Amino acid sequence: MGPSGSRTALIREKAKARNGSAEGLLAGLLRDLFQIEAQDVAINYDQYSLNSLNGFFSADGKQYFFKFHQEEHEEDMSGEYYRADILAKAGLPVDQPIMISQLPGEQILVYKRRTDPRFSDFLRSLDEDHDDDLARLALDAEHELNEAVLAVYLKTLHPVTPEQVAQEPIHRLFHDRLVSVPEDVYPGGRLSNFYVSKVFRFPGLDLSWDILSKAHFVINGINYRNTLAELFDAAHERLAPSRLDDSGGVTAHGDAHNANVWFEIRDGHARLAFFDPAFAGEHVPTLLAEVKTTFHNILAHPYWLYDPAIAQQKFNARARYENGVLYANFDWELTPVRAGLLKIKAESMWRPLLAALKDRGLLPADWQKVIRLGLFLCPTLVMNLRADATSHNPTSSLIGLSVATMLGSEPCERDDLVSHFLSMIDPEARS
Repeated sequence: MGPSGSRTALIREKAKARNGSAEGLLAGLLRDLFQIEAQDVAINYDQYSLNSLNGFFSADGKQYFFKFHQEEHEEDMSGEYYRADILAKAGLPVDQPIMISQLPGEQILVYKRRTDPRFSDFLRSLDEDHDDDLARLALDAEHELNEAVLAVYLKTLHPVTPEQVAQEPIHRLFHDRLVSVPEDVYPGGRLSNFYVSKVFRFPGLDLSWDILSKAHFVINGINYRNTLAELFDAAHERLAPSRLDDSGGVTAHGDAHNANVWFEIRDGHARLAFFDPAFAGEHVPTLLAEVKTTFHNILAHPYWLYDPAIAQQKFNARARYENGVLYANFDWELTPVRAGLLKIKAESMWRPLLAALKDRGLLPADWQKVIRLGLFLCPTLVMNLRADATSHNPTSSLIGLSVATMLGSEPCERDDLVSHFLSMIDPEARS
């Protein structure tokens, strides 16, 4: 068994070692769960599998694709992961699994194998080598998907109770990573394991967590209001499940980053389809529903989160600490296709969604804070951003923690990328 009784955790642990034992364990899991003899098991070691595992196998002459998401203490949960039918019933474009296990610690989805690329892979090729025609194909598909998802949000938007919200598995991606269970100790969980009492290496500078967490960032000349410690504290308080009923709830995928999205091209038209609805729900807090997609599909690119070694080669970065201030300078910026995706996300998703919340009396006064804090937790707790703790290096670590600060904190003097985005989607500016 895994470190806490989870077979999927054990398989992920063995897969990281890359000694060949994970494939045999996975075949055994598939045999026990679905009574099939998996052959030619191949694990896909890609940069997007930060908390999951996927790959291929054959059985009875047919080809399959598998995927599972594994969280800490998953085997102790009674929550309902992988409610694959929720999205289809709501009318969302979703690839339905042909085999499914919802057993805690043994949760896995099996699909008929496709030849279509994931949208993440297609977009990465455009980051590398931009092509206007292919970019337009991708952006049109994104716009079409946003319209379909928005229609479901507006159809399913409803008042929710704190009890309904608390049952949603999406909190495993946000608040639950800040605390240690079952005692709900803060700071705990990934926050404690990743950062508290640790040392951080940046280009030409080492800082302890005690110093870094209390430092004010000046990023490329822009001064930011909140420290990392203040942002984590605010997220722990405001993103608590009991506080997130004030924006209503919707039916949502919850974790639709583009490595969970197929990119289909048929007769010159591109279409996107979801898979792996590990965190799907019918009472997902509305302001959290699109946070993961906004960060992981746009602001995590290019390179710094998923390809830190390339980021170190591509970007210049330097850091200086003086009198409680961390000065971070780097030349990372969004590629043209990511900037196009951000514009579409603002105009075809966030702006009309927030307008609908306002019209229905479900837009909390601090909606910007909720969105910012959700965005802030995406990079900081999806993986350890400290250099050498995982695959990160001083350059990607500095960029990552700086981008996280830009996401969570308002700039003091002038607009930046995130504040401009929030001004674009502000319904008060258009009333």
